[in-house]
Amino acid sequence: MMLIEETAPAAEALPVAALRDHLRLGSGFGQAEDEAENTALAGFLRAAIATIEARTGKVLLMRRFRMQLDDWRDRLGQTLPLAPVIAVERIEIDDGAGTVTELPVESWRLIGDLQRPMILPVGVILPNVPRLGSVTVTFTAGFGADWASVPADLAQAVLILATRYYEDRSLSGGKSALPFGVSALIESWRAVRTLAGRGSARERR
Repeated sequence: MMLIEETAPAAEALPVAALRDHLRLGSGFGQAEDEAENTALAGFLRAAIATIEARTGKVLLMRRFRMQLDDWRDRLGQTLPLAPVIAVERIEIDDGAGTVTELPVESWRLIGDLQRPMILPVGVILPNVPRLGSVTVTFTAGFGADWASVPADLAQAVLILATRYYEDRSLSGGKSALPFGVSALIESWRAVRTLAGRGSARERR
């Protein structure tokens, strides 16, 4: 599987002001200084968001992804690797010889489960993917377009982790382990992600 993030969270959606308050940072002495500091804080937030998303499989801020597979993992239903999925924009099958066919939207449906969103066929099974071909699913995932849409525990985990990154910015090597508070906040969201068939069990990591 290849998963590509096609869009990034908008800069204005990042909780820079909330992080400043969390760090108890005052205003700088000039606009240039404030802008430089805000840019740095935005970088710590993006790093913290990426870490939380990687640990939970949940997309905090809405954006578009493209998943490419050599074949369906299960023609009875294809699991998507991220949640929550807002919409599947299109599904395309490449026959491996230069012809790409978009599946009609009436031939499949999205099950927007918060743990294992799936694409299910309207008929019996999903269409065949040629031996040398591939299938590409373009979808939008995320809790929302602004920070207010992010669940409170995940939002707090991001602020705590971004604070750790800020405080450790002068260190040559960062700590790989998450702070305990962050681990506790995200624990209920840490469901195992799998692209296996519909019979795969869900469990805690």
